[in-house]
Amino acid sequence: MSLVLMSIGSNIERDHHVSLCLDALEETFGTLTLSSVYESEPVGFIDGRNFYNLVAGFDCDWEVGELQAWCKQLEFANGRLKGSPKFSPRTLDIDLLTVGSLTGEVDGVMLPRDEVDCNAFVLLPLAEAFGDERHPLSGRDYASLWHDFMAEGHAAQQRLWTVDFSWRCRRISQASATA
Repeated sequence: MSLVLMSIGSNIERDHHVSLCLDALEETFGTLTLSSVYESEPVGFIDGRNFYNLVAGFDCDWEVGELQAWCKQLEFANGRLKGSPKFSPRTLDIDLLTVGSLTGEVDGVMLPRDEVDCNAFVLLPLAEAFGDERHPLSGRDYASLWHDFMAEGHAAQQRLWTVDFSWRCRRISQASATA
């Protein structure tokens, strides 16, 4: 069994699609560890609605290719169009961040995902929910990586804030007072 960490995002019917994703994850993989849900301004988009982003973690013995295919199937089942432009609105965007300590290209997937330590909408949720876990390449824990990200001023360039979000009668996150 490996700890799988994945990023979940949506900027179309955000509450609905994030909840459906969490339902499918729990039904397929069992117990989930979740970060808070963050709203963030779109990174790289010329025009776009704000995203909801979070990180989910769970133990799994699937191959990386199986996980990737499952994620893509769920995205398409929730209205994501095959071949849509890279920086277009998303009903659901699921990215494998890490699968245990695997590194490099595995089943056509680069691990760890390159955006782990360069995007606040990925790194902050990782630091919050998995702060003691270590990045497979650098060996540094996510809490330290987030601390350095903030100290270098990168976080100021990528605004994000927690939002009120409940799933299955459980509060996942509460809105920031400074949002």
